Amino acid sequence: MLLCLFCVVFRQGDIGTSWYAVLSGSLDVKVSETANHQDAVTICTLGIGTAFGESILDNTLRHTTIVSRETSELLRIEQREFKSLWEKYRQYMAGLLAPPYGAMETGSNNDNKDSLGSDPLNFMNNILNKVPSEKLQRGGKVMRNAILSRAPHMIRDRKYHLKTYRQCCVGTELVDWLVQQSTCVHTRSHAVGMWQVLLEDRVLNHVDQELGFQDKYLFYRFLDDEEEHTPLPSEEEKRESEEELPETILFLTQMGPDALLRMILCKPPGQRTGDDLEIIYDELLHIKALSHLSNTVKRELASVLIFESHAKVGTVLFNQGEEGTSWYIIQKGSVNVVIYGKGVVCTLHEGDDFGKLALVTDSPRAASIVLREDNCHFLRVDKEDFNRILRDVEANTVRLKEHEQAVLVLEKSPRASSLGNIRYTVLSGTPEKILDHFLETMRMDTHHSDPDPAVDDFVLMHCVFMPNSQFCQLLMAHYHAVAPPGSEQERLEYAVTCKRRVLNLALRWAAVHTHHLQEEPAALIFLEELYGSVSSVSNDSRILRALKDFVPDLEMVVKLHSEEAKVKKQKVLTQFSNGDEKLVKTQPIRNCDDILLKVYCSDHTYTTIRVAVAATGSEVTSAVANKLASNDDLLLVHLSSAGEKQMLKPNDVSVFSSLSINGRMFACPRDQLNALTPLPDQEGPSAGSMSSFELMSSKDLAYQMTLYDWELFSCVHEHELLYHTFGRQSFRRTTANLDLFLRRFNQVQLWVVTEVCLCGQLSKRVQLLKKFIKIAAHCREFKNLNSFFAIIMGMSNPAVSRLTQTWEKLPSKFKKFYAEFESMMDPSRNHRAYRLTVTKIEPPIIPFMPLLLKDMTFSHEGNKTFIDNMVNFEKMRVIANTIRAVRHCRSQPFNPEVCQPNKNHAEVRGYVRKLCVIDKQRTLTTLSYRLEPRRT
Repeated sequence: MLLCLFCVVFRQGDIGTSWYAVLSGSLDVKVSETANHQDAVTICTLGIGTAFGESILDNTLRHTTIVSRETSELLRIEQREFKSLWEKYRQYMAGLLAPPYGAMETGSNNDNKDSLGSDPLNFMNNILNKVPSEKLQRGGKVMRNAILSRAPHMIRDRKYHLKTYRQCCVGTELVDWLVQQSTCVHTRSHAVGMWQVLLEDRVLNHVDQELGFQDKYLFYRFLDDEEEHTPLPSEEEKRESEEELPETILFLTQMGPDALLRMILCKPPGQRTGDDLEIIYDELLHIKALSHLSNTVKRELASVLIFESHAKVGTVLFNQGEEGTSWYIIQKGSVNVVIYGKGVVCTLHEGDDFGKLALVTDSPRAASIVLREDNCHFLRVDKEDFNRILRDVEANTVRLKEHEQAVLVLEKSPRASSLGNIRYTVLSGTPEKILDHFLETMRMDTHHSDPDPAVDDFVLMHCVFMPNSQFCQLLMAHYHAVAPPGSEQERLEYAVTCKRRVLNLALRWAAVHTHHLQEEPAALIFLEELYGSVSSVSNDSRILRALKDFVPDLEMVVKLHSEEAKVKKQKVLTQFSNGDEKLVKTQPIRNCDDILLKVYCSDHTYTTIRVAVAATGSEVTSAVANKLASNDDLLLVHLSSAGEKQMLKPNDVSVFSSLSINGRMFACPRDQLNALTPLPDQEGPSAGSMSSFELMSSKDLAYQMTLYDWELFSCVHEHELLYHTFGRQSFRRTTANLDLFLRRFNQVQLWVVTEVCLCGQLSKRVQLLKKFIKIAAHCREFKNLNSFFAIIMGMSNPAVSRLTQTWEKLPSKFKKFYAEFESMMDPSRNHRAYRLTVTKIEPPIIPFMPLLLKDMTFSHEGNKTFIDNMVNFEKMRVIANTIRAVRHCRSQPFNPEVCQPNKNHAEVRGYVRKLCVIDKQRTLTTLSYRLEPRRT
């Protein structure tokens, strides 16, 4: 049979009449949680060679809906013929179908689960019965010898309740000691996780064989002390352990967070502490399968999640057709999704979930789940807990409707207000109703400069779903709202309350938008009109008295923005003009500024145009055509140093800021596109600059880099993060300040690689590595994590990391520093090492901006902006929280006196602001192989 696009083969709930095999094309398998087929979701896609429809063997209703994705050819066999074939050739057809009709390819099944099984206690017992790994066994020996060398009193015989425990340590003392040994150990719970790593591998044991390490007065014994009369380490062994200790601690810091989480998840839910729940909750925030859930639901899940682990590939977690009893999230490993007659239809990986549909619809499992690899870990939510959470969420959800349509969805806050009243959190709603809610619930006893996270989230994020023009219009309508019928006193109180709330919100809004207000005439008109309205209530002294505390602040805001708007100078920028900028203090780039932009032709001649910062691609090409007096239809192209061409779209905003470090902007007719070649100066420097900066102090270099980075970071407006995440074309706004800051990160990274690869002398390269490690250390000291990461990432670039002869000559002290710095870049557990480091630092901080943008992109792409035609405000709240982290980093001013500048500070300052780099990886790799050819 031949199917056209979107043709339905059969629907869920239909009576089966035929079996099918796919000869060409592809089809979607859809499952609906309701009787409405429009609600169906696609669970997998069937390709050539797959088959479906075997439910006709036992006359059950169709479990899924099958829809063609494209023109497809199917082989169809009617039920009577298929049953006849099945009875005749069952042994041959069994391989075509999955259980219960066919045989699973693996020998595993639910009755033969591996010994780890679903019980966390089994998991821990298996861990405690396994043979220690060689690396961890050595790590335990190093830790024991270091303790015996530095604090020998910690390992001794101890008496408790008239019983003597031989050669033991105390849990709290082990944690105290480990926290003191290294800055890599960020918290006591981090140290607990590190000891748990050794406990899981039986290198460290609880005297009563308890399964988890605890920061309490409990006794633990190293494996070497299990036997009596174990000799003390020799002086040589102590010396070796001292040398290995930093590397061992570094290794354990990387494994500790995972072990700590496993230990917590293996506890019965009722025994988890508040700190335990926070650690689980933090983990859930970064699992993509849960990104659509509210934070309240995630907190509920943290208290009921169960850890489940299976050791052997091929283990069947559950079979198609079985009753759904649990929902799973993959924490580690991968599984295959197997459907009867189709075999493996898709593979799920870390962060994916499965099994929820059968719980929601109370229907049999729609597929079998089989482990794709050894040692898979899962987070499991059982049906009873799942349904209770759903019931609780529904019970705590309030939906406000107008004309039978929901316009605002609220959730009861788990925390009551100070007055004991129920507080509500906005989950979703129409823009107008969300604004109404925040105005109605705004606290009147706080100053507009005091933090109010809920209102601040709205003020920061409203531009995503409500433009300023609409926002100002609605606010003014609320300010002049007509009081409902009542006494004169009641009408007066209503008017005063409305006006105070609008003024409070308007001042918060003005503080967040800062200079962006000057770029919007509607915003300035609104502020002036609002100030005029406040001033004009003088005929009612009672209202004037009630609003008098807002008048000075409002007057200052209006005067500041109005005067700046009238006399503002239009800057002409050169920041992106190929290193021609002057060494002046960096100022914020604004939409109203102009930029001088060099645009090249295919013959490498160029013209300089002056365009607005927010100019689109079409406006730039138009300016170039006018300047060249050309009638050709020009294309705008970004040409990298590697010769890669990126066509810029006519509606792309602020196209100049998308230029890479050595990239150039070209304009040419379409027939000349293939002839475009990079300019000679795009290759970058041919000689290193070590002779210029090797005499400069590492601390001075780090200081001047931090000063420059702080200038760039300070210029980034909070809304630029939004424009970058949601797409600046939607806002017609520039992200030039953010682009410049990100470009600086790439420049510093490439500076490290360029200098090393252009240094031909081995001894000089070793000095260079030492220099960069010192600069990185000082950057961390100055809390410049952006340049710190850029330098370390530069040193880990393949063109540098492969230089084994150079690294071998590096002194061990510097190798240890580098290893410690590298551990902060460990991406596991969503960069937990970096996040823990940041929590211990007080502002001012220059953060690792690429990670913050990754967080925002994760929240944006994992969640819809609109749900049922309402704004998904839960998403807005999550993104605002990331932006608030940026605000926290800048909450204190950077003190330039922290490091007294050297006499040659002007030379250092000039150097760090004009770094010349090679940005072509192939060139850097070629240079690297010239320095140290491949070893044969």
